Amino acid sequence: MSVLMAKEWLKAAHQDLLTIDALMERSELTAIVAFHAQQCIEKSFKAILELREEKVVKLHSLVRLSELVSNDVAIDDYTTLLQLNELYIESRYPAEMGLLPSGKPSVSESQVFQVCATDIYGLIHDVIERES
Repeated sequence: MSVLMAKEWLKAAHQDLLTIDALMERSELTAIVAFHAQQCIEKSFKAILELREEKVVKLHSLVRLSELVSNDVAIDDYTTLLQLNELYIESRYPAEMGLLPSGKPSVSESQVFQVCATDIYGLIHDVIERES
């Protein structure tokens, strides 16, 4: 097991969580919160792949990554995961970065994204800690 590299991925995911926490007070930055939530979850999933010494694929699809780690982590809020997945996959230009198909996320949506990212990070953190 590559515990050391898994912890590095998790450390990077934690930095995204810290960024989210710092931005939550700023209602004009909900799109950035959404983007960092997606990044946190992606990096957390990649930590599990690293732990399992599987190839850390160069893809950003949270749906596909969640399938790859489904033996280790059960996702409760798949609806939010799908929203965040769409946000990253569809956003290619700065004007779209962190936007949902319906536009800029609301404050309440960004709070849901924060909870989802925190929960998935916590689940994966626990798996890695148990195995290290």
